[in-house]
Parts: sequence; structure tokens; C-alpha cells
Amino acid sequence: MVKAVIWDFGGVFTTSPFEAFARFEREKGLPEDFIRKINSTNHLDNAWAKFERSDVSMDEFDELFAEEARALGHEVRGRDVIALLSGDVRPEMVRALKLVKENGLRVACITNNVSAGEGAGMATTHEKALAVQSIMDEFEHIIESSKAGVRKPHPRIYQMALEALGIEGPDAVYLDDLGINCKAAHEQGMAAIKVTSAEQAISDLEKAVGFSLR
Repeated sequence: MVKAVIWDFGGVFTTSPFEAFARFEREKGLPEDFIRKINSTNHLDNAWAKFERSDVSMDEFDELFAEEARALGHEVRGRDVIALLSGDVRPEMVRALKLVKENGLRVACITNNVSAGEGAGMATTHEKALAVQSIMDEFEHIIESSKAGVRKPHPRIYQMALEALGIEGPDAVYLDDLGINCKAAHEQGMAAIKVTSAEQAISDLEKAVGFSLR
């Protein structure tokens, strides 16, 4: 019996940053998926991981990321990549969240984020920050990597959400746009849904919770 739904934020409630990465790469003449390659190299302790845990400042991240990019053959500043993180809100996912709550299930959010932009969603404009905050206000608990000092896919960040809700892994469904994070949630006993689109995510979540989310 599902008692709670735990959600990632970026790439779930907002359009995927990978879309912005791809656009940036095309505009700058970079190889396809170059930014993702940087982020997946030494992924537990690279510049991105350190920034999401708040181990380094923005200035330090900017330089560390640039060093990693140069090591792979191209010049990309960390600040330029951070500016790409703030996606557009998917209203159908927000409606699904509210319907989950209306049907009596608990809700929490686990987000890997950085100390940049405005608010937990790292918004680049005040208007977008307000829209993101209205979504964040729906959650009972929000676990932010930049505040918790631990990031997905480390098991501890999932346990923090489960403990906050007072439930066990098998009681929860988890949604994320990254397979590695879904795998980690599954290892904690949760049913995991990898989000590739709003339509797919809502359909899969409906099957998991047993009621309509439209």
C-alpha cells in the first residue's frame, strides 16, 4: 500500500536541464552531451558533486568545472552551465502532485541543487522563483543537497526523506529523471519511476497509486 510519493524537482516538475545543455552545446559548437560527460566523469567527487554538497563556492566551482572541461578538450565555464539549470514548469505535473495530496498520500521532495539562483529551484528570474516556490510549498518535507551536505544517489539522502515522513522504503514511490537516482531509490525499497516526459510519468504514477492524476 503506497503511503507517500517522493519527487525529484528539476526534470520532473520542470523541463529537463538536459534540453538546455543540448541547446548550449549546439550554439557553442561543442560535442553532443559534452556537459553530461563532464558531470559523469568522477561523478562522486567532481566539481558538480562538490557544488551540490556545498563543499565549494560558486567561484571555486566555476574554475573547477572549467578545468574539467579543458581536460576533455573544450572551454566551458561553470557559471555558464549553472545558468542553464532553471527549466520551465510543467503544469500537468503540478496538478498530479496536488491530486496525490487530495487522495491522502504524503509528499516530499529530494533535490540535488546548488547555492545559485533564487530558491530551491535555482530560478534565474523572480517570477520563476515565485512559481517554483508555489510548488515547493506543497511538500511536507524538502531535502536539498546543498543544505543536507549529501546528494543523490547516496543512500543517506533517501533515508532522510523516509525518516522525515516516518515511513519505510516499500511505502513510497519515487520519481526522478535520472536512472542512477531511481536505482538508488529502488535499493532503499521504493518503487521508482524514471521520468522521460510528463505524460509518461503521470501514467506510470497512476498505475503505482491506483487513481487518476488528470
